[in-house]
This record gives sequence, structure tokens and C-alpha cells, in this order.
Amino acid sequence: MGLEPEPLFQAWSYFRRRKFRQCSDLCTQLLEGPPGEQEPDSEYSVFQAAWSLKTRALTEMVYVDEIDMDQEEIAEMVLDENAIAQVARPGTSLKLPGTSQGGGPSPAVRPVTQSGRPITGFVRPSTQSGRPGTMEQAINTPLTARPITSASGRYIRLGTASMITNPDGPFINLSRLNLAKYAQKPKLAKALFEYIFHHENDVKNALHLAALATEHAQFKDWWWKVQIGKCYYRLGLYREAEKQFKSALKQQDMVDTVLYLAKEMNNMSSAAEYYKDVLKQDNTHVEAIACIGSNHFYSDQPEIALRFYRRLLQMGVYNCQLFNNLGLCCFYAQQYDMTLSSFERALFLAENEEETADVWYNLGHVAVGIGDLNLAYQCFKLTLVNNNDYAEAYNNLAVLEMRKGHIEQARALLQTASSLAPHMYEPHFNFAVLSEKVGDLQRSYTAAQKSEEAFPGHVDTQQLIKQLKQHFAML
Repeated sequence: MGLEPEPLFQAWSYFRRRKFRQCSDLCTQLLEGPPGEQEPDSEYSVFQAAWSLKTRALTEMVYVDEIDMDQEEIAEMVLDENAIAQVARPGTSLKLPGTSQGGGPSPAVRPVTQSGRPITGFVRPSTQSGRPGTMEQAINTPLTARPITSASGRYIRLGTASMITNPDGPFINLSRLNLAKYAQKPKLAKALFEYIFHHENDVKNALHLAALATEHAQFKDWWWKVQIGKCYYRLGLYREAEKQFKSALKQQDMVDTVLYLAKEMNNMSSAAEYYKDVLKQDNTHVEAIACIGSNHFYSDQPEIALRFYRRLLQMGVYNCQLFNNLGLCCFYAQQYDMTLSSFERALFLAENEEETADVWYNLGHVAVGIGDLNLAYQCFKLTLVNNNDYAEAYNNLAVLEMRKGHIEQARALLQTASSLAPHMYEPHFNFAVLSEKVGDLQRSYTAAQKSEEAFPGHVDTQQLIKQLKQHFAML
């Protein structure tokens, strides 16, 4: 019979294997026992080490990468008092997709969000494509069960996760903490900051702790300057945040700090290299693995993407999204024996109707790929049963209706799709083609212009506009 591992070492092993719940529970048992003796060669006791490790485990449960591009919400657009130049210098604008120097993906190859950001392998708050990007779109968007909220409301909703992870209340009572005392212990202070900032979403106390720790470090620790910049950014004080990030860069040249300053450059090749560098440091980083896998899939390399998703499966990630991606990779890599079983497992693991809708939508694509259009029609219908504002499903159903000669049904479906997702070029282009076939040239031209605005590089749209202009010139 083997010896039982030391409890703290066991907890650290759970943490390294991303089993944060087991790590937290084991640390709780250690904290409930008598305080441990301090190791002769260590600065901290076992009790303090368990406290710090549990803090990190609770933080990782709800961690959201702040580097990601934030999509501007309605409240921010209305209440924003910052004045910026309306016209950018040529070649410097980052607002529109396709303006990057690094060869950003086109909507024809890889889906993009309303802000032009490519879909990645990791779902984050406020990065979904269904939310309105302008006030006009928000007013015209039909009401759904999901309210349109501001970014500040998102942080509040994320903060409720702290009550889920500990039914007895918060692990740390922030009102009773002496932050100045913790600021003098760098290792504990950093773990406490991450807990306050990510788990409790208490920016005020996080900023206070970061300021005290920076002062204790005599303003020589670049890490704390980055954290102060993150707090300023969360509070909307962008100029102050920029000063902190630049000051941190002078002390230590770090990729994360540069990304905080840039937020988004739409440079996919550089992003992939950065994610690979992340894996060299931490080969169990779920987000990096998922994003690299997604990038390979949209680069027409499903076999390589499949290896990354299988790695996630081996690490213990077991959810609907992973099996959904495995099913797609297997289908496009021509491993048909695993395709349907992966999608079946994804449907079984789906936790809500939106996840179920995604699986049925992808099954519809599989049906189109094997030529079973009746099955595809039913799959897209089931997509809308689970999520009635799924713009892509409306567009694909319209194409199937056009094949059957049902012009009016196709027209109605395309109008719905274009109103739900005005950033997609496909519904506008399909509506333009449909209108041109039935002789409604004015509507065709209007829709084609919207398609060109959504995707300036679409060749078929440009050809259609050219044909319509020639026809109008002959009149």
C-alpha cells in the first residue's frame, strides 16, 4: 500500500492539473485544522501557503482574460464623454476589419463579431456577435430574453460567481482586512489582489492594495504597475492606465503589457505566435490551446486543430463546446466515424438552449456537406427552436427555401437575418441576388451596398454592384 501524499503537495497537484474545486476543498481542510509550523527555510507557514493556494484556486475558477478586446456597449456609447478625432490617418485605423498589416481573416473564411474581431477558440464576456454595435441597430433589434447591458453590468454579473464557489459566503471578508499589512508581503499580496480583482470584482480595494504594494516596493515592481493600470482601465481612466502600462514597460518588457496597450491589432499570425509562447511557459493553458486549435481550423488545417482539441480532452476539459469542435474537426478531416458520436455527446452535455442551438447548426452544415438537404432543413429549424435569434440559421434556411423556389419565405428569412446581424455580409448579398432575380433592382442595389460595407473585399458583391450600375446607366 503506497504512502499518502502530503496534503499541501496534493492540493498543489490539483491546482497544476486545473482541478480547482478539489484544490480549494483540500486547502479548506488544511485551514480548518490547527495552524502549521513554519518551515525553517521558508518565509511562510503551511497555513499561509494553504490560504494563498486556495485564493489562487478560487480566482482561476472565474478568471477572465483582461487582454481581450472589449466590445463597446450601448450605455458606454451614450454616456461616453471622451472626444477623439473622427478621421484617422490613412492605414492607422483599427476600427474596421481588414485594416491590419498582418493579414487579418476575412468574413468569408472566418466568422467575425460586430466589431470586426475574429471568432476565437475561447468564449469571453461581451465577445458574442449578436449584440448591437450602434444605437440605430439597438433600437431596431427585436427584444429577446437577454437584456442589452453595459460593460459595468457585466462585471457585476461576473462577481456573483464568488457566492457560487463558497455557499457559506465569501472566503475572505474584505472589510476586515488590513491591506497595508498584506502589501508588505509580496507573494500573499499578489494572490490577494488577483482574488479581489477577478473573484470579487472589487476594483476599489484592488486598486488600494496595488497602490500600497507599489509604494512598499519603492515603485520598482513592474507587475504592480500593470495591475494599477488594469484597475484604472476598468474604472474608465484610460489616460492614467496608459501611463502605468508605459511605466511598467520601461522596467520590464512584457508581451502582456504591450497587449494591454494595443488591445487589438487584428494580426492573427502574431497572435498565434504569442499563444505558442504561452504554451512554452504553461503547456496546460486552456485558452491558448483552444485559440491555436481554432486558428488551425479556420486556416483549413482541421487535422492539426483536432490534435489540440484532443489535448484539451486529455487534460480533463469535458463540455459541450469541446465535443462540438471535435465533431467539426472530425467531419472536415474526413474522420466520419467520430463525427456524429461527438455531436451526440455535445448535445448530451449542452447546459442551455444556446449551446444546443450551436450543435444543431453545425449538424446542419454536416448535412449540407453530405448532400442531405432535408436533414439540413430540419437541423436549422431545430437551431431556431432553441435560439430564435440565430442569424446564421435564418440565412441558411433562406438559401434552402430559394432552392425550393419559395421566394417570399426566403425573402422574409433574409430580412430577419440581416436585422439580427447587420455585420454579416451573407444575408445582404443573398437578398441582393434574390431581388435581382425577381427584377427588384433598387432593393438589390441597396442590399448589395450593405454587403459591400460589411465585407469590402467580397468579389461577388462587387460584380453584382457593377452589373446593377451598368443596368441603371442604360435606363
